[in-house]
Amino acid sequence: MEEDIQLQLEVTEEMMTKAVQHLEDELLRIRAGKATPNILDGITVDYYGSVTPLNQVSNINTPDAKTIVIQPWEKAMVEPIEKAILAANIGLTPVNNGEIIHINIPPLTEERRLNLVKQIRNFGENTRVSIRNARREGNDALKQMKKDGLSEDMEKDAEANVQKLTDDYIKKVDELIEAKEVDIMTV
Repeated sequence: MEEDIQLQLEVTEEMMTKAVQHLEDELLRIRAGKATPNILDGITVDYYGSVTPLNQVSNINTPDAKTIVIQPWEKAMVEPIEKAILAANIGLTPVNNGEIIHINIPPLTEERRLNLVKQIRNFGENTRVSIRNARREGNDALKQMKKDGLSEDMEKDAEANVQKLTDDYIKKVDELIEAKEVDIMTV
């Protein structure tokens, strides 16, 4: 029975970890007025008939805080990369000189900053919901174990552990959101 409880706690924690990792990935894609290659994550290019991530057909660098430079490995890829960036609708306009693509990151307006803060708060709330769902599933599994013969004390201890995991992960989410808010609102 103790192994079953431990396994269930690990499954619950894994679900919570995945929720937080997803949040971290989403937050990396949000630009805070600074150039970062992560803004381009998720953009794919048609590379000889197969859909390929942008970072697998080019070098992506940030020579300064306001510029992203994309250097395709093949000259023929300049236009498809430029089209893919425009199609991704990330609010950035690529400029190419035939060999290299430059993206200038404009400073964020106050209104845009506030909209981004709302967006990341929504991401945070969705992550908290995922964490609470993992808690509920964990507790439901423990209740089922109790029906199958687990003692009430062991169930209560395990539920307390699930609640502690939930509190820890929600605290992580709050810290991530707060740090990103500060990053976005810093001019």
